[in-house]
Amino acid sequence: MGGSVSCCFSPAESPKIHRRQVELDECLITTTEDVSEDTGTYLQHISDRELPDELEANPSDHPRASTLFLNKSQTDVREKRKSNYMNHVSPGPLTKKYSSCSTIFLDDSTVSQPNLKSTIKCVSLAIYYHIKNRDSNRSLDIFDEKKHPLSQREKVPDDYSVVDPEHKLIYRFIRTLFSSAQLTAECAIVTLVYLERLLTYAEIDICPCNWKRIVLGAVLLASKVWDDQAVWNVDYCQILKDITVEDMNEMERHFLELLQFNINVPASVYAKYYFDLRSLADDNNLNFPLEPLSNKRAKKLEAISRLCEDKYKDMSKYLMRRSVSADNLVGVRNSQAILS
Repeated sequence: MGGSVSCCFSPAESPKIHRRQVELDECLITTTEDVSEDTGTYLQHISDRELPDELEANPSDHPRASTLFLNKSQTDVREKRKSNYMNHVSPGPLTKKYSSCSTIFLDDSTVSQPNLKSTIKCVSLAIYYHIKNRDSNRSLDIFDEKKHPLSQREKVPDDYSVVDPEHKLIYRFIRTLFSSAQLTAECAIVTLVYLERLLTYAEIDICPCNWKRIVLGAVLLASKVWDDQAVWNVDYCQILKDITVEDMNEMERHFLELLQFNINVPASVYAKYYFDLRSLADDNNLNFPLEPLSNKRAKKLEAISRLCEDKYKDMSKYLMRRSVSADNLVGVRNSQAILS
């Protein structure tokens, strides 16, 4: 995810850089700095001047900030552990498979190719905790299901705004969208990123009255940004029979405006959400399917590993060529990969 790009200094480099070399080597992250000929002041890169408050406020933008859904789930996880300890509840029969000298168990889910079914279950569980442990009921009319119903055939119940949906209901709704539109597991992770970004930017909560339309808007945007073959708005109207194209277009416009048109998802942020979803699954005994490692699977993993290694080598060479050709490059920029 992270990497380092370096190049040799030119013979005419400033001697001031040598005096700062020891300080640069001691830094965890060293940035390309502009040197003033008059004062010798080193200007900090804009990406390193971000305030800690921003990290806490925008977890969908920064790899070091904790995801909202994992924080929301910790309350219930602690309560479950405390209840089991107080009541001396046995963990029950051993159902999790462990590797041994003769057998190695692996799941088929990776960062680049997550397991679709397990990922959708984890994403729906994250949304469930968002709704259950919400701070308030702040919402917007464009996402209110009573004012913009997804179905004309089924009447929205009167208590639609106070009854929390179950995890299975959220899972079935998302699974229907992904199955009908043939979306990928990576799209589900990006959907969760956009959802949390919306909650942060717009300062609203996902609650019983708006969760379906917020999820639909996030899926709609993620499918267009992430998948090579985007699903058109009219295609979703074939999945949700009673919704109109005009309603879909209006919701998409509002969603983009509330995101401030920030649809970029860095690789480090994507990886953080993937591993936090796995942590959420582990905390809730939602294990990814494990199968023994056979010769066929081992060869397949080896081939994928070689393919990714060649891909990253080509990418590094490309970045190196771009860096060397830059006229204003006077230092070295190193960044540590953050995977959690």
